[in-house]
Amino acid sequence: MRVSPPPSSLAMREMRVSPSPAASSPCVHGHGGKVAACLALVTFMVVALDAGTGASSWFVSSSSSPPGLLSSLRPTARGGGNGDAAPLLAASRSSYAAAGGKNSTAKAALFREDAAGSDPEVASFLKADSGHVDGPPPPNISVAPAPAPESGFDDAPSPDGTVEVRVPLMQRSVDVKLERLELSLAKARLVIREAIQNKDTRPPLTDRDYVPVGPVYRNANAFHRSYLEMEKLFKVYVYEEGEPPVFHDGPCRSIYSSEGRFIFAMEMENRMRTRDPELAHVFFLPFSVVKMVKMIYEPSSREMEPLRRTVSDYIDVLSTKYPYWNRSLGADHFMLSCHDWGPYVSSANDRLFSNSIRVLCNANTSEGFNPSKDVSLPEINLRTDIVEDQVGGPSASRRPILAFFAGGDHGPVRPLLLQHWKGKDADVQVSEYLSRGVSYINVMRRSKFCLCPSGYEVASPRVVEAIYLECVPVIIGDDYVLPFSDVLNWPAFSVRVAVADIPNLKTILAGVSPRQYIRMQRRVRTVRRHFMVNGPPRRFDIFHMILHSIWLRRLNIRLHGQD
Repeated sequence: MRVSPPPSSLAMREMRVSPSPAASSPCVHGHGGKVAACLALVTFMVVALDAGTGASSWFVSSSSSPPGLLSSLRPTARGGGNGDAAPLLAASRSSYAAAGGKNSTAKAALFREDAAGSDPEVASFLKADSGHVDGPPPPNISVAPAPAPESGFDDAPSPDGTVEVRVPLMQRSVDVKLERLELSLAKARLVIREAIQNKDTRPPLTDRDYVPVGPVYRNANAFHRSYLEMEKLFKVYVYEEGEPPVFHDGPCRSIYSSEGRFIFAMEMENRMRTRDPELAHVFFLPFSVVKMVKMIYEPSSREMEPLRRTVSDYIDVLSTKYPYWNRSLGADHFMLSCHDWGPYVSSANDRLFSNSIRVLCNANTSEGFNPSKDVSLPEINLRTDIVEDQVGGPSASRRPILAFFAGGDHGPVRPLLLQHWKGKDADVQVSEYLSRGVSYINVMRRSKFCLCPSGYEVASPRVVEAIYLECVPVIIGDDYVLPFSDVLNWPAFSVRVAVADIPNLKTILAGVSPRQYIRMQRRVRTVRRHFMVNGPPRRFDIFHMILHSIWLRRLNIRLHGQD
């Protein structure tokens, strides 16, 4: 049964979560009139690495990383550029032009303070840009010119360039609460910066569960300190408005399961979720694009506007009922989607697209993904609830196949891969479909490298499948931003191949020495914990890594009451 027209703003205004029928799947959950899933986090920030200065930005171990990686980290304006994320906590904000939208009740000023005239947390930030919104900034937004990019969480004692937003608040008590939240974040920035600056002079932090160390991390010490600060401070508020399944629900077993699993995990979260919005650092917009497509979209109509209207009406309701969206221009709000229509649906509201944190599987800069504020969501095709059955693999000596791919011929990359390698080489086994009775997982377990070419939109689930099966992933694509790349040093455990180098695949992969391959495979095994789906979630797993990515982006904005 389809939900007919999307509810109007007025109808949705008083929507509350209603109970859902019980089901055997852990992703289907009753809400009992209470708030549902929350995956809060934030945005408005950005950090960039100035490749021209050679500075090793936040979480970058600099000299050990190849020049290609470092030069690819700069955030891109208007969705252009390469597919590596910008290291976080440094400077900038790329899209403020949408700040004067129809729901605006506050005049926000985006401004620059020289390091000498500001507190230790504030300095320069990258120049504002109109992003995907045509025309100059609206009259109630003043955008000051900005200097060249600077890394804030750097090995050098440079300022962080946090973006500040000043908004008039209605009550002094609210102002005090907000300043208290911002003070706690300022302290966290200082602690993390100290960890970065002392990474070579102090031993690793202690931890009861896991201590991040080694080359799989850009800066293991900084990541660990940041993670601990997140556990101590971070609070996410999930809006209660909206009824399942379009809101507060998501798919459990499918190619889009990352979306539903996170919503479900956030719903059950107690430590970092708050029921008091005054205590929240970020606010989660708990709609599911996958469920929206299933319940609202009419395939025969080919009309996607009802999806956009649903999101637009939902934000209208929240911005009318609560002060939080307007006070930050949407910067401390986030959405999450693993459907390839996620970016399109997010364009229903200019601020959602340009200011808010968008957690997307479709993390392609060619589709408007901005790594300086958006989060790359790993795509995981879960077939069962027992994820442990899908992990593990043999050593390098028991993997006779050099490289393997099997999958549909769609998108701009895969036809080239099939054209050059389909059925042409026993070492590079590329095909559209496997023969009957041949196990896809077993062939991956027998392969040294697993090819992960981009499809049309959403990144391939093969990246996580390869990590699960201890097969070194080979990412083929020019625009995809890899998950958690502000923390993880992907070149240490994967290979990235440009589309133009597809004909040279065998030469590139055969050039990896046995000793180097063994190191890479061991690192794949190490990094796997960060992609594991656990029920309930465990520290450092995929749920917490997504939260940490949002936490990093929240650290790069400051909200103030007007003077």
